[in-house]
Amino acid sequence: MANHRIQINRWLYPLSWLYGMGVRFRNKLFDWKIFRSESFGIPVINVGNLAVGGTGKTPHIEYLVKILKSNNAVATLSRGYKRKTSGYVVADSTSTARTIGDEPFQIKSKFPEITVVVDEKRVRGIENLMKRKDPAVDVVLLDDAFQHRHVEPGMNILLTDYNRLFCEDTLLPAGRLREPVKGKNRAHIVIVTKCPDTIKPFDFNIAAKCLNLYPYQQLYFSRIKYGELTPVFKEMNVRERTLEQLTRKENILLITGIVSTDDMKKKIRRNNRNIHHLSFADHHNFSHKDIKLITDKYNQLKLLKEEVIIITTEKDAARFVSLKGLSDELKEQMYALPIEIEILQDKQDIFNQNITDYVRKNKRNSLLDKK
Repeated sequence: MANHRIQINRWLYPLSWLYGMGVRFRNKLFDWKIFRSESFGIPVINVGNLAVGGTGKTPHIEYLVKILKSNNAVATLSRGYKRKTSGYVVADSTSTARTIGDEPFQIKSKFPEITVVVDEKRVRGIENLMKRKDPAVDVVLLDDAFQHRHVEPGMNILLTDYNRLFCEDTLLPAGRLREPVKGKNRAHIVIVTKCPDTIKPFDFNIAAKCLNLYPYQQLYFSRIKYGELTPVFKEMNVRERTLEQLTRKENILLITGIVSTDDMKKKIRRNNRNIHHLSFADHHNFSHKDIKLITDKYNQLKLLKEEVIIITTEKDAARFVSLKGLSDELKEQMYALPIEIEILQDKQDIFNQNITDYVRKNKRNSLLDKK
């Protein structure tokens, strides 16, 4: 698998041990019912992970939205990381990445028909969602709440990156785990994400053995699929492009504020290797200083080749659309590269059925029928 690529800071093991003691004690308080976990009368599906960093939570949330929204009133709930507001906020047409966070804004932009809510207190967020009418919410999708144990979801989906499985990792700060591997036992479904296109049956077996799941836990594998290049600024009336339409005559200015860009670069390089990368921290809030840096880099590349295209991620695009100071020329050349996920091993229909069955059996009307 990916052992050789996993960096463990062994000299930090003593701090990891102390950190682990605190996390284990907190989890015990929930297990012993000293700290309270709330369950709810509607389906709640949590998508989270054991590690810090990107495992692909947002595209998996979007995948769940796609398979549920036709027959259910879907709501997503997250804390709205790095937003400039606080408390319970419902996304609407005036929302921006600053008011609700970049990932919720991305979801609302792609699925305007669903309810998108942010609240740092997830219990309060779900309680408020349950009070909503026209339509009443049928299912809540929780984003990144695996460690938020004040909520007891009806279904826990745990993600782990193929390139850094939680069974090969260790606790912070020596590794990247937020809690001990034993936390996986709370998951109903485990998904190994970001699998390479070249994955073989032998690799599936090795990963399954390493994860060492219980019989009640279902294991799936997923990979990232890239869509067409989409103009970030719709008002510029620029057409979509495919990656295959990129030419060697163009310089590509890649701008990212995400954890890992390796897969994205590999995908782009298949069509154009003239990539010049400006990398920022995850969830980076772009400033006027950043605009100048981007503009200067763009102008430098234009001196080398007349044609320059700017490519960014959907998450970064969510922050760019409300950013003031970008010239029309940069706006016309800025595209987002959408991603979605695909369930592997011909198990997509099985996975979809498991999700839809859980929601159907636990919807409010179904619960009333049972009573």
